[in-house]
Amino acid sequence: MFNALSRQPDDALLALIGLYKQDPRPGKVDLGVGVYRDEEGRTPVFRAVKAAERLLLDGQDSKSYLGLEGDALYLERLWSLVGGKAGMKVTAAGVQTPGGSGALRLAADLVLRGGSTRVLVGQPTWPNHVGIFSAAGLEVVSHPFFDTAGQTVLFDRMVAAFEAAQPGDVALLHGSCHNPTGAPLSLDQWKTLAAVLETRGVLPLVDLAYQGFGRGLDEDAEGLRHLIGAVPEALVAVSSSKSFGLYRERTGAIFAVAATQAPADLAKSNLMALARTSYSMPPDHGAAVVRTILSDAALTADWTAELDGMRARIIGIRRKLAAGLAGAFPALTAVAEQEGMFSLLPLTEAEVLRLRADHAIYMPTSGRINIAGLKTAEVDDVVAKFAALR
Repeated sequence: MFNALSRQPDDALLALIGLYKQDPRPGKVDLGVGVYRDEEGRTPVFRAVKAAERLLLDGQDSKSYLGLEGDALYLERLWSLVGGKAGMKVTAAGVQTPGGSGALRLAADLVLRGGSTRVLVGQPTWPNHVGIFSAAGLEVVSHPFFDTAGQTVLFDRMVAAFEAAQPGDVALLHGSCHNPTGAPLSLDQWKTLAAVLETRGVLPLVDLAYQGFGRGLDEDAEGLRHLIGAVPEALVAVSSSKSFGLYRERTGAIFAVAATQAPADLAKSNLMALARTSYSMPPDHGAAVVRTILSDAALTADWTAELDGMRARIIGIRRKLAAGLAGAFPALTAVAEQEGMFSLLPLTEAEVLRLRADHAIYMPTSGRINIAGLKTAEVDDVVAKFAALR
């Protein structure tokens, strides 16, 4: 049977990580892998996470299953963080998932079960979006989102795509810190999209993976919070990987949001049934850590302070990078105003490969770079090598 299978291509980003590790050159730079790094090149464990883990080590009295829903208090605390005051005005029923990817897959399975067959996805997007939705059996309908050469959001074309959507379609939206472009939507643009989606009967599916890395915890959820108050139903997929530094703990949630309790609970019962035939029960540790942090005022304050420091470091590197690249790439002044970990540079595949071969600078051939992967001391050298391409 196995011999009847065909060899599948390696994941491009994972292959890039392997090439970087094998490169013996000193001073090599990894701008590919999507994790936060500090000035020493480490992906740190939050102080509050360490403190929460110590509390769990001393106080946890069982390793029994969590159940299909997962950690109910984690879901409650996480939704308060995501929904804020707007979240109190709607009904949200959540299910804990193995990471944000697990949340997206459950969402895809749910909408297919509910009769939807198409999901509208702006391009470019996180590559796994298309993979997850396609694997679930949804038709992915692409629309333009970003002009890489001009570093601008193609908002009019995005609106036009939503206006042409069919009732029952699903629209994917990035909650904040767009991956891979970093390009933000204004609150007015969120309001326009919410009105169009509500009028057209299109269900929004919001992927919120980087809350706190853009402008702040509340600011990064501003558009989402308006949206959930304006449409009758929505799905919100949340990842705790970046905001809490819990990458390997695979901690996330999917929330079904509705105006009243009954439809939200109905969606939740289906999400749990879908989870049962997929991974069954979610893992505990990451959710327990988040729940512990968000249930303790001192830990919450320390976590928020450290997250604020990470965001400030990214903003500083963005500004330095934008200033340095403006001469060779005038449009890249926009990098300073973009948000989160990523930006998408107007480089050809050949230029990306030259950077890799000649200077040991590793990034995907799409031109996406992880701003958070740079050390401040590396920026000037990286800028000079980028500028030399032009």
